Amino acid sequence: MVVEQTCSRCVMDTSDRDIDFDSKGVCSYCREATRLLPKYHFTKDEEKVNLAKLADTITKRRKGEYDSIIGLSGGVDSSYVAYLAWKLGLKPLCVHFDNGWNSEISVSNINKIIEITGFDFTTYVIDWPEFRDLQRSFVKAGVIDIEMLTDHAIWAAMFRICRKNRIAFVLTGTNYTSEHGMPRSWLWRKQDLRNIKAIHGQFGERKLKSFPVMGSLRFAIAESFAIGGTGLQPLNLINYRKTEAMEVLKTVFGWRYYGGKHYESIFTKFYQAFILPEKFGVDKRRAHLSALIRNDEMTRDEAIAELAKPLYDLGDLKQDKEYVLKKLGFSEQEFSSFIKAPPVPHDFYPSDAVWIHPLMAFKKRLIRSGFIRGNDSEQ
Repeated sequence: MVVEQTCSRCVMDTSDRDIDFDSKGVCSYCREATRLLPKYHFTKDEEKVNLAKLADTITKRRKGEYDSIIGLSGGVDSSYVAYLAWKLGLKPLCVHFDNGWNSEISVSNINKIIEITGFDFTTYVIDWPEFRDLQRSFVKAGVIDIEMLTDHAIWAAMFRICRKNRIAFVLTGTNYTSEHGMPRSWLWRKQDLRNIKAIHGQFGERKLKSFPVMGSLRFAIAESFAIGGTGLQPLNLINYRKTEAMEVLKTVFGWRYYGGKHYESIFTKFYQAFILPEKFGVDKRRAHLSALIRNDEMTRDEAIAELAKPLYDLGDLKQDKEYVLKKLGFSEQEFSSFIKAPPVPHDFYPSDAVWIHPLMAFKKRLIRSGFIRGNDSEQ
């Protein structure tokens, strides 16, 4: 039996099955952050140098109309990347991935950013009947990472757009300071196409014809050898503080906050604030708030007070639940039965995990030999 415990420094607890604590009650995520966070803290001069080098790298590789691509969701991170690109004088193509779950706020934020920056903008619209069938399949399968469908499709679509437009770089909102410390058991590998196909093959009802896909091996090769766009992370080159970034966006663009991490998507809000806690006992706010604590953007007491607030306003929950169930084609009784059923691990279904681990070990050897680049977790 697991003894319930909460970290003495952040608000992560034993709802993460893999967490451990030292003799002072400090969790493994805090200990890791103590080692890695200083790599993402810079002086003002260092920030200027980092951004100047970034701009020089990007502009030198420009072959066509655009020097980079930005996936713009209307959320904090991608919006701030667009802001930095604008300040640096870059020429990105901004792409919004429309999976059918846009909120009014996300659309408004995107429009304001495009209007002021003057960036070219396009929308990649996913085939809704296909995507609906995929999401229904994942709900029926009982697996935790329903959002891997969107993340997988975004990267596959970006790869296609980069190749088509001869764009060398993808500017992402990925950042260590606000995103570190997410438990692996709360997620699944986004590139696991075999897992997606297996789950859809068992529970889906229609053939996939246009859903953008990219298998793990192809993704690893493309990433390692810069085929179809190299991912760059501008927010890891500055002292990125999410709370300060939001204030800049509000001042410059009239940007509006939507109430939670990735809540710019109606489905993501419902998934994180209802499905995850109800079915899996997961409150992602713990990881998000803990990252802010470690980055000195919030105190532990403030985070505890935030966690004491309900995940959903009851009126909003009723409205959103009715909307999501109707859009996905579930009855209340049918959906309730899926929520009450025991969770099923992703690798209960066929997965590329059986061979991806040896591949990753080989990749690490290439990184250590200097043949390819890697990130902190791959060194």
